[in-house]
Amino acid sequence: DMPKKINDNEGTKDIAQPVTLSVNQQYVVMDNGIVQVTIAIPGGHVAEIQYGGMKNVLDSSRKVNSRGYWNIFWTTEDTKGEDWLHMENFKVITEDDDKVELSFSTQWSGDQNSIPINIDKRFVMLRGSSGLYNYVVLDHDQSFPATTLSQIRVAYKLPNKFNYMAISDDIQKFMPMEQDYKNGQPLAYREAIIWTNSSDPTMKTAVEDKYQYSQDMKDQQVHGWISSGEFPVGFWLIKASTEFYSAGPFKQELTSHMGPVSLIDFFSGHYAGQNFLLSVQDRERWQKVIGPYFVYLNKASTSNDPYAQLWSDAKQQLQKEIEKWPYDFPSSEIYAKVHQRGSVGGQLLIRDRYLSNELIPASSAWVGLTAPGEQGSWQTETKGYQFWTKADNDGNFIIKGVHEGEYSLFAWVPGFLGEHKHNSNIFVHPGDQINMNEIVYEPPRNGPTLWEIGIPDRTAAEFFVPDPSPEYINPALLSNEKNKYRQYGLWDRYTDLYPDNDLVYTVGVSNSTKDWFFAHVPRRTENKNLQPATWQIQFPLNNVNPYGSYTLRISLASASAAQLRVRFNVNPTSRPHFTTSKIGLDNAIARHGIHGLYWQFSFDVSGTLLQNGMNTLYLTQSIASSPFCGVMYDYLRLEGPSS
Repeated sequence: DMPKKINDNEGTKDIAQPVTLSVNQQYVVMDNGIVQVTIAIPGGHVAEIQYGGMKNVLDSSRKVNSRGYWNIFWTTEDTKGEDWLHMENFKVITEDDDKVELSFSTQWSGDQNSIPINIDKRFVMLRGSSGLYNYVVLDHDQSFPATTLSQIRVAYKLPNKFNYMAISDDIQKFMPMEQDYKNGQPLAYREAIIWTNSSDPTMKTAVEDKYQYSQDMKDQQVHGWISSGEFPVGFWLIKASTEFYSAGPFKQELTSHMGPVSLIDFFSGHYAGQNFLLSVQDRERWQKVIGPYFVYLNKASTSNDPYAQLWSDAKQQLQKEIEKWPYDFPSSEIYAKVHQRGSVGGQLLIRDRYLSNELIPASSAWVGLTAPGEQGSWQTETKGYQFWTKADNDGNFIIKGVHEGEYSLFAWVPGFLGEHKHNSNIFVHPGDQINMNEIVYEPPRNGPTLWEIGIPDRTAAEFFVPDPSPEYINPALLSNEKNKYRQYGLWDRYTDLYPDNDLVYTVGVSNSTKDWFFAHVPRRTENKNLQPATWQIQFPLNNVNPYGSYTLRISLASASAAQLRVRFNVNPTSRPHFTTSKIGLDNAIARHGIHGLYWQFSFDVSGTLLQNGMNTLYLTQSIASSPFCGVMYDYLRLEGPSS
């Protein structure tokens, strides 16, 4: 085994071996004495990674182009394709004792059957580093035709020896093998199966679904696999920044899953919808660097709880990578070095006269700089970089490492409705340290709160999430109550809990953590047909002003092929007072999310619709074409007339 200090990936250049490079007609090999990486020429697919006594931590039984590879799904006006980034040109960019950087590139030739983007796939090995860095440069020239991208990802397929998956502190498990998946019983969609461990048929069956392990981008900065054996090896994908992801740090994506597979989806329609696309126009110049991310390898030094040991070490390595961001080693001219970046800081405060006469610090607010756009546009912004940070308890924030450019500043605050968009765009130049001083956000409000349900935090996590049906349990998700929403089949649990009549919530009596189901989905009838569900909110009012204007605010954490119809104090089958259009394609209900894209609605309610005493608000989700149609509420509030 290598000495621990050499595997530390930090401050080891003086004792670590130099990086070496060897090239033949088919492969190029980088070696720093810790890790040896073999890459196919000219395609740029990772064929072999030797580490810790393992000849290859990738699955050698697969073809070379399906071990460590990239995918881009794309369309043009005439063509649709999937590009595996099999490059045509190979070049050594840097070769010295401390660093080797390799380029595998393709220049678009005008071939209508290939993606009209110049692609440069880079690999970097550093001296003393227990792993490999990888990034891709995409360049759409002004002379190129329009193209639309629907997914960009990188994947690594490992041998069955890697059988322990770690996604987070509380989601870790021994995983079924690919053969178990093939032998499994498919459920409501092909990704979900019930399986029995083929090596131990007596083991209790369980549900397996790759979407159960999805995470927000901000929470999936390290994940991977651990091998079996006396001194297991860990394989980890580490992302020191979220700046190169599309749609910001709250976009959910896949991580590691059965295969064994580790992947990074930098951009896709998962939890956003099939219309969530990256479109580059005809004759538009567009460039983007995706990455670098780090393939990190470690090895247990003792046989005492090696899984916890390797996971802890991987998290420590993540912190080291974050401290080094932005990296100084990428050689691409398009990658922005630290001296080419700036920072933006300030203090975010909240003004809500119905809560306080004083400005309220925006504790734990999320503040971001994204491409210029309207309020909420960052959720579907796919082409540029996004820079986000979390404010402290006093609302102070600083966004570091911002590329040169023009940005809109957005912010949202847990516990407060809506989001802030700064009234003017911000221009960042290299070396800038911009101080915005105090920024005041006024959340949407017309009058005092008469009642509210939930917490405005853009998720449905605070509401009632049921236990899964016993036959559909994934045991790995039982250790933490907060992961219950990841279990399979919860959409059908609504009918189990409300077999005859839909949900009724009484303000002042009901408890939203127990009595408000986390997803408003269709209910199954006795003959198993689906029908729209109409929920009731019963609430008392005194001194109703018939001439006054009340406000109903509804924010949604998710919407999937849904339509909301709103009625006050009338027959729930009568014409609705308010209705939305058909909204949402994020499919978060089927894919075990607790949020998708955020929606916000405000309805002006005439006082003539209300009455003194008990009132009933009817909420109908009117589309029942699938069990996955529905919404997840984030927050509901009725406001009285302004005073």
